[in-house]
Amino acid sequence: MAALLILAAGAVPATSPAAAEAVTIPNFWNPRARLERPEPPQTTRPVRFLTDDEYPPLHFAGPDGNPTGFSVELARAACEKLGLTCTVQVRRFDTLLDALQANQGDVVAAAVPLNPSLRVGHRATRPYFRWPARFAVRGDKGLPAPDVKAVAEHPTGVVSGTAHEAYLRRFFHVEPKTYPDLATAEAALRRGEIEYLFGDGLALALWIGGTDAAGCCAFVGGDYLENRYFGEGIGFVTRKEDEVLARALDDALQRLWDEGKYAELYLRFFPVSPF
Repeated sequence: MAALLILAAGAVPATSPAAAEAVTIPNFWNPRARLERPEPPQTTRPVRFLTDDEYPPLHFAGPDGNPTGFSVELARAACEKLGLTCTVQVRRFDTLLDALQANQGDVVAAAVPLNPSLRVGHRATRPYFRWPARFAVRGDKGLPAPDVKAVAEHPTGVVSGTAHEAYLRRFFHVEPKTYPDLATAEAALRRGEIEYLFGDGLALALWIGGTDAAGCCAFVGGDYLENRYFGEGIGFVTRKEDEVLARALDDALQRLWDEGKYAELYLRFFPVSPF
């Protein structure tokens, strides 16, 4: 996966602990794969985006109670780029696709995983975000970047029954120490009970940058993005018949990346990057 390394100073709010650190911004667009630019859909009413407000930093209720987050603000930026009037409506997460099919909205902008079964009844843009797997370590240990040898020589933790455990066993050939949930595993890493923790990069990034970690820990090594284990990511989802809208949103996302707006929004919502 290509990634752009940007110095976040001046781009991240001054209150962020990552304000002076380098933030890796993922790039999901291939500049050689550009298609002919589609015309925006012709509509006499606003395009209605549906989202959930309980999954920060992708979508959540802001201080004023209105929906915000990376997915929501990216949707608003795409609308502006296409010259469309749009609204953002909040629904319970498990009702979003049903509401879309019932014509209560036009686009889902939420963390609905892209997969073949979703595409049976819906269209989706290319991914604008994925869930990488990452290794976290205590910052005072000076451990090497993880490889098969390093992981075998140091106690390594993972959440039991997850894709991360399966990946660790399959490719690192290790017998990890397992935990019932990520919070328990994070606490074990902070105490020094384990030296590597392998898990969901987004959840780990929120923990590393939050108060519970108390500055103990950091990422080490790169990201892991194998579809079979960690999914295809998320994109904007439309009804199957709304091909014009889906293609226009795809084009808008590419242009937002090209023009730096994607990076601007990413830095706002990911002061500690999961990538």
